[in-house]
Amino acid sequence: MKLSAALPYRSVLVCPTVPASVALARRTAEMTYVVSWGVDPGHQAFGPALLMLSELVTNTVRHAAAVSPQVTVTYAAGPAALAFGVHDRHPHQPDPARFGAGSGGLRLIAELTAELRGGCTVLPDADGGGKAMWISLPI
Repeated sequence: MKLSAALPYRSVLVCPTVPASVALARRTAEMTYVVSWGVDPGHQAFGPALLMLSELVTNTVRHAAAVSPQVTVTYAAGPAALAFGVHDRHPHQPDPARFGAGSGGLRLIAELTAELRGGCTVLPDADGGGKAMWISLPI
């Protein structure tokens, strides 16, 4: 899916890479998707999307804070999908194809994404010094 064409609604949150940012990113997602863009909070993908978002921001706080003082969350939506990207400046580039083989949060993301027929992509920064992990889900 080409995100820009398929998902015309966009919003960006930039916050410090601290534990409180996990709740802030989740609350911002709820307000943005439901209040601003009319996404049905009762949709089967909505709760899992919030859980996956929380997990990605938590991973950034736990593993990237030393080299990435801020985390950027991009929210996107369109008539048939919602998506979010979590960006940090840590150089590690996880492979979404291997998430299911691991344990913990990335495995959960792999399972939920597959169950909901969504997708997960890791987009490296041009300089290789960071990445954005994108989750897209049909709604």
